[in-house]
Amino acid sequence: MPSMFLDRKVRVAAGLALLLLAGCGALPDKPAHIALYDFGPGPLAPAAPAVQPLPPITLADLDTSASRLEGTALNYRLGYDDPQMLRPYAGSRWTQPPLQLLRQRLRDALGTQRTVLGTLEAGNLAREGRGIDVLRISLDEFSHYFESPAASTGLVRVRATLVRGSPSGEQVLGQRVFAVQRPAPSADAAGGARALAAASEAAIGEIVQWVNQQGR
Repeated sequence: MPSMFLDRKVRVAAGLALLLLAGCGALPDKPAHIALYDFGPGPLAPAAPAVQPLPPITLADLDTSASRLEGTALNYRLGYDDPQMLRPYAGSRWTQPPLQLLRQRLRDALGTQRTVLGTLEAGNLAREGRGIDVLRISLDEFSHYFESPAASTGLVRVRATLVRGSPSGEQVLGQRVFAVQRPAPSADAAGGARALAAASEAAIGEIVQWVNQQGR
């Protein structure tokens, strides 16, 4: 009898241990680490001012509610398998919506050759009868695009519209779409973020050159 009683106690203890292990396995995992990306620190030294600075310009406020890219997801497309589907990387995000990151870097680039005014300052100048150039941008594409499982690029497409505002209305000086691709160093979120940052910098350079030509 004592041995049977002892065996029963051992079986009960083993059963309790199994229940505890199962319970531990059912506990929720710790929150996954989210990798955050932006366009990098930018130039480490300020650019030299232009010898003949251009007239002031302002960047229009962003209407992110009208864009399908207002979120912070880092997206990719499989060009070889349903390229119309925009897929987000799990566990990777931008620190801000891409259009805001682009606008901040564009403002810095324009500011190396001219004064970039806020919308309030520009409005005050317009009310005084002075014309002011306004640059509006929209982001039509911003994704890590895979031509094949082994080859991918960062794809950026920006629509820029330059207008000259005055008390009597606005005059469109020009509109252009800038499409830029840069190769991704790896086929993952980190590689896509680097490629998109490089493509964005190249697009910004083209936009600034175009805006400066239109403004003259």
